[in-house]
Amino acid sequence: MKARLLELYQTLFDAYGPQGWWPGDQDSFVVVVGAILTQTTAWANVERALVNLREADLLSAGALLAAPEEELARVIRPAGYFNAKARRLKLFVEMLHERFEGRLERLFALPVAELREALLATHGIGPETADDVILYAARKPVFVIDAYTRRILSRLGLRPARDDYAGWQALFMDALPPDVALFNEYHALLVRHAKVACRKVPLCESCPLLASCPTGRARPQASAVSAS
Repeated sequence: MKARLLELYQTLFDAYGPQGWWPGDQDSFVVVVGAILTQTTAWANVERALVNLREADLLSAGALLAAPEEELARVIRPAGYFNAKARRLKLFVEMLHERFEGRLERLFALPVAELREALLATHGIGPETADDVILYAARKPVFVIDAYTRRILSRLGLRPARDDYAGWQALFMDALPPDVALFNEYHALLVRHAKVACRKVPLCESCPLLASCPTGRARPQASAVSAS
């Protein structure tokens, strides 16, 4: 499995190049806010909401804590589901202030398991969002699982024994070295591939993984292209 996952990574990297997601010099608090806002919306919408937050001087834990929830919802409106997301942001900064003196570095000093537990205990933060925060903001090695990853790996015939979030995550965590940069780039490449080629209705003819994908080879058009 390790060899297959590393080969998959290299093929995607060769096809798409580095994606540059949330690099190490990115403000960690902005990454946390982005991870919460990006739930069920496109990143372009999140970027508009982040611009609004910055212009309103609301991109800090203290400012979000003090802001009325209704005002926050109005500011982040471009991100969609703005009332629910405003509440999630408020709950996160309330937890941060109550348990960690409002200091993100204190939260991120926790071991990964405890950090994940603290995030998951916050209403509105599920496993994928928690792992986004851990990987991209805390910069600790966890592999983020999303619908794109499940789709691509399933079509490649690389499904875990347990078809749940923990099972999919273990597929990567058990096979790959615990490397933040690798997990960051791998996740970004999978998302890129899902949007470019491995869509809900896949574009198998132009897929860089076609030669190793049983699903793609089984499609009549793709099989003809592969044979040629």
